[in-house]
Amino acid sequence: MSNDCFICRKQASGDALGAGVIYEDDLVFASHGVPSNGAADAYLGYAFVETKRHVPGLGELTRDEASAIGELVNDVAAGFRSSEGAEHVYAHVYGDGVPHLHVHLQARYPGTPREYWAARTADRAIAVSLGNWPDAPRGDASTVRALTKRLAAAVELRRRFG
Repeated sequence: MSNDCFICRKQASGDALGAGVIYEDDLVFASHGVPSNGAADAYLGYAFVETKRHVPGLGELTRDEASAIGELVNDVAAGFRSSEGAEHVYAHVYGDGVPHLHVHLQARYPGTPREYWAARTADRAIAVSLGNWPDAPRGDASTVRALTKRLAAAVELRRRFG
């Protein structure tokens, strides 16, 4: 653990800084994004899958970590589909802002206008703007915690029964 790493501190907090834990074992950790300053503005469907070990990025994982990350990304995405009704889940890794591997997962729900789906920008980058949709599902800390509990149950069922 690195004391100056936001992700390490979030994992050590015991409840992902108020969002609750979707899944945790010795290698990986998953949680939902937390609302800013207690506001009711968190996009409901934005999760993170992270390594427990403080490692900057892809290409630096052990085989066990790489396998665990891939399985948990798949399980959380399946949870968004089964428990939240997502029709698609985007996954992406940046690694520029916080040098601790974390995979972003964003659920896209039925009825999301196409202009908020992932698209290439003028500079050929890919941008996902689901959270910019004015009618996107949003919630406060208690709503996020309830969603986290549903995702945790869905992930646990999937891990137990396939």
